[in-house]
Amino acid sequence: MSDTKIAAANETKRGTNYSLYNGGSLQDWSQHKMEHPVRGKVRGKHFLKDHLDFTGCEISINSLPAGVAVPFSHQHKENEEVYIFIQGQGQMQIDHEIIDVSEGSIVRIAPNGLRTWRNNSAEPLVYIVIQVRENSLRQHTFEDGIPNMDPIDWPAI
Repeated sequence: MSDTKIAAANETKRGTNYSLYNGGSLQDWSQHKMEHPVRGKVRGKHFLKDHLDFTGCEISINSLPAGVAVPFSHQHKENEEVYIFIQGQGQMQIDHEIIDVSEGSIVRIAPNGLRTWRNNSAEPLVYIVIQVRENSLRQHTFEDGIPNMDPIDWPAI
């Protein structure tokens, strides 16, 4: 048996340089709840900042039921958002332009973009939203990575 770290559903484990959170299966995402300051309890949305100790972004995991629309539009002051759709079909309305989204669609929206979305399919619309401060990326991929050429030792399977 290895000493591999495993987190149970809705549990966080922390190490010296990492946090591990298990949000459960995609089917379970519809059961997540959050407290919205105006709308009260909202099902199917779960922010991960506190679970994973984020210091530079916010990520939420989301499941919008079939036939449901977000009942408001919004913008951001500083954060751009990236929506990554992993199941279902829907539509986003950005600055009053309607675009179709489905599994595999990835949409980036600038802070000033007025946005809302809906699920116009018969199955849940499951997606991840990443918020980051616009223009904050200074280095990326190869420029930010520091290679380590030490041998890697995996435990036997």
